[in-house]
Amino acid sequence: MTIALFALAALLILLGLAGVVLPALPGVPLMFAGMLLAAWADGFRHVGALTLTVLGLLAVLALLVDFAAGALGAKRVGASGLALLGATLGTVVGLFFGIPGLLLGPFVGALLGELLAGGSVLRAANVGAGTWLGLLLGTLVKLALSFAMLGVFALALML
Repeated sequence: MTIALFALAALLILLGLAGVVLPALPGVPLMFAGMLLAAWADGFRHVGALTLTVLGLLAVLALLVDFAAGALGAKRVGASGLALLGATLGTVVGLFFGIPGLLLGPFVGALLGELLAGGSVLRAANVGAGTWLGLLLGTLVKLALSFAMLGVFALALML
């Protein structure tokens, strides 16, 4: 039974790592769930309350960065509320079109939202680019925090 729990924990962690860059999967929560399951399967001998608290804080930080990054990128270039809504809708619609949709959806959504708000084509393009750059940087920070979680978890297992 313990081997099955560790195998499930490893699967959750691997799926979580994939989900960090693929928005269709809840990456960071899956990683944390896998780490919590592994800690439980081990009777919390190696991964205890302090380690789980650190992992939880890193997970919350990664989620906050993920949610805020696109909006901060858009706001940095002065996006309208419609542009922010467009970026969100573009991200959701982009999920159905694979990698190209994930890359272009937020940009196109922000661009169209800014145009609907009365912005010029140049301004709309700047807003789209700012949103896209914010999302990209957010994903990179989330990836770094996810690897930090993995490192903390692996170190705790070895000690």
